[in-house]
Parts: sequence; C-alpha cells; structure tokens
Amino acid sequence: MPFTILFAILFAKIKGYKISYLFKSWTIYPIILAEIVLIFFQMTVFFNIYYFIQFSNINKLIHLMLFLVPFFIFKLYKAGLIGSISIVIGTAMNKFVMLQNGGKMPVFPTLSKFTGYYKPGAFDKAQSIHILGSSSTNFKIFSDYIDLGYSILSVGDLFVHFFAFVIIFYTIKALNIEKSKITSQNGE
Repeated sequence: MPFTILFAILFAKIKGYKISYLFKSWTIYPIILAEIVLIFFQMTVFFNIYYFIQFSNINKLIHLMLFLVPFFIFKLYKAGLIGSISIVIGTAMNKFVMLQNGGKMPVFPTLSKFTGYYKPGAFDKAQSIHILGSSSTNFKIFSDYIDLGYSILSVGDLFVHFFAFVIIFYTIKALNIEKSKITSQNGE
C-alpha cells in the first residue's frame, strides 16, 4: 500500500491541498508504522524468509483497521462508505477467483522474477493461499497478475487499496478545511 498512499498524497497535491498538514496530525503515524511492518514482511521474502507470511492476514486486518483512526477522528463517513463498498467488491472478486481455482489465488509473476521477489517453489515453502498460475487457471483476469516487482496484485486488491486512497485523500482534505477554518477565525 505504500504506492496507494503516495498516489493519494499526489492526487491531493494536484487538487491544491497542503500535504504538510497530514504529517502534523498524529492520525497518519499508526498507518505509517503499519506500512513499515508491511514493507518488512515483503522484504523478508527477498531473502527466502517465509516465516512472516503466516502473519500476513493479521497484518492486513490491523492495517485496514488503522485507517479507521482518521475515519472516526475526521468523520469521513461518506469516504468510508465508498471505501468500504470498494473493499467488499475487491474481496468478492478475490474470493470468486479463489473458489474457481480450488480455494487458491493464482499468481502470474513477471517483473518479480527479475527482482527476485518470486522464486520457483516459493509458494510451496510459504504454504500460502497462493499458487502459480497456469494455462488451466480459471478467470485469469481476477487473479494476481499486476506485478510491481515487490508485490503481485489482483484487480480485487486494487479495489481494496482504493479504500486506503480514499481515506488518505479525504484526511488531507479534512485537515486543510480544518486549518482554513482556524485561520479564518483568527483573522489571518
């Protein structure tokens, strides 16, 4: 999700919002900490350490829950609803393709083969819900094929990541509105 957050920040900047307010708010730091943990988990795979994969579902859940901090603090109910619908759609897409492929998520590594993130036999070592995709994979369009070199995503994953994008963008917007109100009340 690091790129998702960066895209949200870039989008907010393009829209003319001041980004520095985000980093002056404590609400972003639990999310940043979770991002660091996620990056650590992903980096261990480069070194053939698959121990942390068993915690990936817990990490994902905690990670998503941390986005509820700005959601509640800034009352981002509309953004949260949009993001939640996006999560439901993305999760349904992922579950659908897994059901069509024996309960496993097919993965089609491309760039990850060159970066070293994917290594032959890695799915067997990791004992995860992922399998290497093949010509017999059903509904390839919903499988993990969007290869970033350090992570391989599905279209469903992009919908899930959209939740983070929406929450970060609307947090920046809320902080800008809040700062604007304070400035106008002080007569500046």
